[in-house]
Amino acid sequence: MCGIVGIYNHPEASNLAYLGLYALQHRGQESAGIVSSDGKSLFVHREMGHVADIFNESVLQKLPGNSAIGHVRYSTTGESGLKNCQPISVDYSRGGLAVAHNGNLVNAQKIRAELEAHGAIFQSTMDTEIMIHLVAQSSKNSLVDRITDALKQVRGAYSLLFLTETRLIAVRDPFGWRPLVLGKKGDSWVVASETCALDLIEAEFVREIEPGEIVVIHPKGMDSYKPFARPHKKAMCIFEFIYFARPDSHIFGRDVYDMRKGFGKQLAKEHPVKADVVIPIPDSGLPAALGYAEESRISFQLGLMRNHYVGRTFIEPKDAIRHFGVKIKLNPVRSVLEGKRVVIVDDSIVRGTTSKKIVKMVRDAGAKEVHIRISSPPITDPCFYGIDTPNKDELIASHQSVDEIRKFIGADSLGYLSPKGLYWFEKNPGEWFCDACFTENYPVPVEETASKLKLANKNSR
Repeated sequence: MCGIVGIYNHPEASNLAYLGLYALQHRGQESAGIVSSDGKSLFVHREMGHVADIFNESVLQKLPGNSAIGHVRYSTTGESGLKNCQPISVDYSRGGLAVAHNGNLVNAQKIRAELEAHGAIFQSTMDTEIMIHLVAQSSKNSLVDRITDALKQVRGAYSLLFLTETRLIAVRDPFGWRPLVLGKKGDSWVVASETCALDLIEAEFVREIEPGEIVVIHPKGMDSYKPFARPHKKAMCIFEFIYFARPDSHIFGRDVYDMRKGFGKQLAKEHPVKADVVIPIPDSGLPAALGYAEESRISFQLGLMRNHYVGRTFIEPKDAIRHFGVKIKLNPVRSVLEGKRVVIVDDSIVRGTTSKKIVKMVRDAGAKEVHIRISSPPITDPCFYGIDTPNKDELIASHQSVDEIRKFIGADSLGYLSPKGLYWFEKNPGEWFCDACFTENYPVPVEETASKLKLANKNSR
């Protein structure tokens, strides 16, 4: 999962790109980068770390121009280093070209092997670089045709921003896996992964980039192309609503906050329990917990407090503290929990180890009963389209029943939202979501995704 932002025709393009990335920091905390254009040349700055730590006034002054694209990267497997930071920027026969990518290509290994066999040299281990090579090698004349030619050879999820000296190009794959929105700020254009980035820089939301659409923004205006064959159905990632997107964003035609609250209400209908208090796992479980509390008419309280200033690494004292990693992030409020029957609402359980520690933490704070409610179905299968969930054997729900998971985490009861309940809302005509991590119903056949497993230690988004 990554976040991307593009600014076109604004005198402070890099500054606005920086702010857009700041709003999208939840989509990637490993590295960040910005490439800008002054109409003649591209300027690049990429580093490991958080947006606010990488970019300051002196750095942004070295990124001049009226156009810029930015990227924040998150990966859970594979190589973590500067060479895999984005946006990627190159010079080729047609000039400068930079690209920022959110997604995963499922046939990356095959195409990379073919390119290397013909002499291509790669500087990174990312599938994003494959697209650069395909664009550069295309025999088509215009850049739009080159990009189209390249993307017709790849399979998988991609929301892309390309930047040249004079143009900003946005692309969303035909399945529409990852969100991408279009906005305006005066005479300037803005493209971003989520609307929260538009809100921060006071840009007006215009519309979403459609699945399979290429939007070209240039000095004379904007052009739209739809050169790809449309699949028989879309595959918008339902987990964007469950966890990834910020709750104040509007994506896939819906408000994320309302969707999460709806998951919680449906969860309360499916798994009611006699309890005294409903608490969320902050922050992702908060809207669903509100929905659960409202529907069940149980008091909503903040029983766990999150430390919002936690960095990526911690120096643990020599006198080891049990469950140190969880405790440094979350702390129970004893007055809310002591002597109470507590419902804890979270968005998902992956391996189960964190849930186990939280249950014990709440019990140690004096809770009489601890009931876990999850606002999504059990995650039984890995994602191959930009999330990098663990391999199947690391997903606790892939090999343990709900009751076995309950026993493992130490809860008095455990209830997941059902796959049917996940779609509590009325779908629009032609609307379809990818829920393969719950159902193994992969929109692109599983055999085509197997190559990603082979690249698990090299290639990640």
